[in-house]
Amino acid sequence: MGSKLKQVGLVVLGAALGVSASLHFSAIADRQASTLQLPVDDLRLFSEVFGRIKNDYVEPVEDRKLLKEAINGMLTGLDPHSAFLDQDAYKDLQVGTQGEFGGLGIEVGSEDGFVKVVAPIEDTPAHRAGIQAGDLIIKLDGASLKGMSLNDAVKKMRGKPNTEVTLTVMRKGEPAPVDYKLKRDVIRVKSVKARMIEPGYGLLRVTQFQEHTGENLVQAVNDLNRQANGDLKGLVVDLRMNPGGLLNAAVAVSAAFLPKNALVVYTDGRTEDAKMRLTASKENYVRGSFREDYLAKLPPVAKTVPMVVLVNGGSASASEIVAGALQDHKRAAVIGTQTFGKGSVQTILPLPNNQAVKLTTARYYTPSGRSIQAKGIAPDIVVEDATSDSRVFMREADLQRHLEGDDEKAKAGEAKAPAKPAPEVKAKAEPEAKATAPAKGEGAAKPAADGKKEDLQLAAALKHLKGLPITAAAAK
Repeated sequence: MGSKLKQVGLVVLGAALGVSASLHFSAIADRQASTLQLPVDDLRLFSEVFGRIKNDYVEPVEDRKLLKEAINGMLTGLDPHSAFLDQDAYKDLQVGTQGEFGGLGIEVGSEDGFVKVVAPIEDTPAHRAGIQAGDLIIKLDGASLKGMSLNDAVKKMRGKPNTEVTLTVMRKGEPAPVDYKLKRDVIRVKSVKARMIEPGYGLLRVTQFQEHTGENLVQAVNDLNRQANGDLKGLVVDLRMNPGGLLNAAVAVSAAFLPKNALVVYTDGRTEDAKMRLTASKENYVRGSFREDYLAKLPPVAKTVPMVVLVNGGSASASEIVAGALQDHKRAAVIGTQTFGKGSVQTILPLPNNQAVKLTTARYYTPSGRSIQAKGIAPDIVVEDATSDSRVFMREADLQRHLEGDDEKAKAGEAKAPAKPAPEVKAKAEPEAKATAPAKGEGAAKPAADGKKEDLQLAAALKHLKGLPITAAAAK
């Protein structure tokens, strides 16, 4: 298993451009090329169209541009996450996984030819300006984004710190587009934040899965345990609005709370390299043979403390892997709303001149064999969040040309059972929320001390950890 993960290299997950990818240096393309039968008639058609454009288009077009756009179209026509990465996009991908880059702080996807916000990253210009998940970005500095590739749109949004850009946004419920003037900044994403909710109960907020997320998590858990004087009674892991990140970081976060060698996630695809079983063992989350096992520094309570995982429609990919693993092993209760549903693997296949192809190569499955793709993780207790009443979540199943999930294939009569491992635990297929009648005066979100609406999902998590009933006002 360790050798296979090393062969695959750096695997990255996410709901947006520049997040969902992996560095993969195998010779898959070379092996397949030797047996590839090229369709002569289709190639003749391609040549005919190419010639017509060269001869008849209103302006001269370079051959390189035509071929590059043909490659772009070939990949973007497959699914929302496959793409051609030129030198700049490839560099941005590698830089972004380090947790620092220049831009606005928005995870994006494509919808109807425009850029759609998957999630704003916390403590960034986009987040502070009020950009929301589900917003449709239709213009950039007055120029329409209609028909622009996602790569090109992201390039335009990124730039030097302190430079300004105006986003024109369409939002559900708003009668007209709204302009947001943002100032670009160096985006340094702090992937793990921690605080005590109240004595004995800690909160871990994971905003993104980056190269050092596992190590930062260890430090945060130790800090919380010290603040609790070694008597940590409950832990909430908040994965809401977390769009994903590195696969090994997701395995590390899961392994921090699971028994050694417990299955975290597995993949199934057409090639042997696309079939992986990732367990809670050092070789699956520590990159580099000579690096220490940082999870060994966790306090023993990490394996036993009662836990809740918070999720919502902005929890995608790596977040869904963590939530699904802890749920399947009955290590944590999952509270919130249905997750995004990105359960596909993207592999980066390097090309000459520091370019690459990002190609969907497999699907992810939770330890019990549940497919995440186009479905997501169903919480054990469904709790709507009153702080995000106006938020409209875009999910994987809403994206055009999304890769079908197993449920969709079954409904279409095309189901094919994946090669599942022997289930180690039984999955919870349906939410198990049971709500008591609200007490007098309950039924609406209460204002917090700072005037903001109460975080009902966090409040429900704390009640669950204490063994208290969750009212019908919170659980739906």
